[in-house]
Amino acid sequence: MKITRTSAFSGVVRSKDIPVNPADYQEWESGTVRIDEAMPYLSDVDREFILSGITPQEWKNAFSAEILSIVEDQL
Repeated sequence: MKITRTSAFSGVVRSKDIPVNPADYQEWESGTVRIDEAMPYLSDVDREFILSGITPQEWKNAFSAEILSIVEDQL
């Protein structure tokens, strides 16, 4: 199923083919179940994309500089 989301972080619009049962997706969209209950067979990456539109690379790019500064911080 092709799912289009706008990244909650950057505002970039992306589409991704995700192997989701349309009935499960509709159940989640109705708000009656959590995403991990409706679609436990999806990877964390796919569920995150559905929820926020954020990709693993975007997470890495967004926080790598901040994490590096924390790791390199000297007391």
